[in-house]
Amino acid sequence: MLSNWKGPLLVGERHKKNRHRFIQAMVQRLYRRSGFSALPMIALGFLAIILLGSALLALPVASATGVAVPWFDTLFTATSAVCVTGLVVVDTGTVYSTFGHVVLLVLIQIGGLGFMTFATLIFRAMGHSISMRERMIMQDSMNEDDMGGVVSLISWVARSAFTVELMGAALFTIRLIPTYGFKKGAFFALFHSVSAFCNAGFDLFGGGRSLTGYTGDVLMNLTAVGLVVIGGLGFGALNDILKKRNFQRLRLHTKLVLVTYFSLLLGGMVIVLLLEWNNPGTLGPLSVKDKLLAALFQSMTLRTAGFNTIDQAALHDCTKLIGGFLMLIGAAPASTGGGIKVTTLAILVLTVRMVARGESSIVVFERRIDRALIQRTVAITFIAIAVAFVDVCALSVLQPGAAFLDLYYECVSAVGTVGISAIGSSNLVPLARVLIMITMYIGRIGPLTMALLFMNRQNRAKELLRYPEDRVMIG
Repeated sequence: MLSNWKGPLLVGERHKKNRHRFIQAMVQRLYRRSGFSALPMIALGFLAIILLGSALLALPVASATGVAVPWFDTLFTATSAVCVTGLVVVDTGTVYSTFGHVVLLVLIQIGGLGFMTFATLIFRAMGHSISMRERMIMQDSMNEDDMGGVVSLISWVARSAFTVELMGAALFTIRLIPTYGFKKGAFFALFHSVSAFCNAGFDLFGGGRSLTGYTGDVLMNLTAVGLVVIGGLGFGALNDILKKRNFQRLRLHTKLVLVTYFSLLLGGMVIVLLLEWNNPGTLGPLSVKDKLLAALFQSMTLRTAGFNTIDQAALHDCTKLIGGFLMLIGAAPASTGGGIKVTTLAILVLTVRMVARGESSIVVFERRIDRALIQRTVAITFIAIAVAFVDVCALSVLQPGAAFLDLYYECVSAVGTVGISAIGSSNLVPLARVLIMITMYIGRIGPLTMALLFMNRQNRAKELLRYPEDRVMIG
């Protein structure tokens, strides 16, 4: 008797779900065709936060001396914080007061989690219902394919981020409270935990030291590495990992993120060890254990973290050259890190393999990758390289006396929103600082903007006329 009732109920529920999905798909199609885009909202949101943050940091109360920091310097700092880069033109630890440090902490958190994440939290706290258009903006900002559950996902992202940051802060307090006292040590622990999770690289130790005072400290190093890695894997991938807990059951996106991210992490560590093992300015004076730890940390920071435990200016030229390439790749999509993303590199490598094997499509983990995605990947990579190339050329003109590789390191660090510097951003002329600010902003919103823009245009494009093919020689 029960089975006679369950069947119709289940069919009715399935019909409702299908109808809901159909309506959602139709609304999305109208949304896309209407020409409305989330891109201006995301870009202007970040810009507004930067300008507000620069104004707050320019207040006398934000200065450690009570004398207002010049607005041009606070604009650079706010841009770097919101873009979670970490490049600075003033000593963050000594120039700004506790109020200034709190402002920076908030800017880093907003920049790391994303403007729309905080807007969603504020809307929900005020009891404001989330409209369909706002949900679609959130879907775009989180780089999600499905709009269903995107509000819940953003809430989960915020809760998870705060939990991880508090755990990291608790571990940092073990070292920082004995050194700085309870109140200052606890705040330092929280600040550096948020800065690490958001891949920002800001520190409060003063003197531009970053974490060089903890080069051989296992607890400080591994805590920072853990926070950076968790923040850099991407919220979608983390959610998938926590739900499925089995590599074979993970989405293709998550598998590519894990394989590529950790391959680059370990590969970068090996490269640093090989090139810097006997360098007296970096790994040379360290013990074997400290060399391994410092090489791991250096490879991790190239994933857009921004902290450093060894002198970046003392690196060999070859290390800087390869490091710039790794910085340009960056972290995973929908993460707190920047760069063109590890999945972009994965698709590029798979494309080369496809061509070398004479195959017609990319097949990986028993899944085929859409050719339109390959085209977007090539376009994003080309644009990112072009931006870095133009920046390096412009900076070499503006800073004629500086070493070219140091300028290259600075520019790629800004494009990938990494934050490590070999020349020191404070040594740049004003016009060069403007260029770096623009580059950091492009580096933060650029990859997502380009991905969404190309995707929307490819979805709307229709071939009304197809011309005959012809051959072009290459190679």
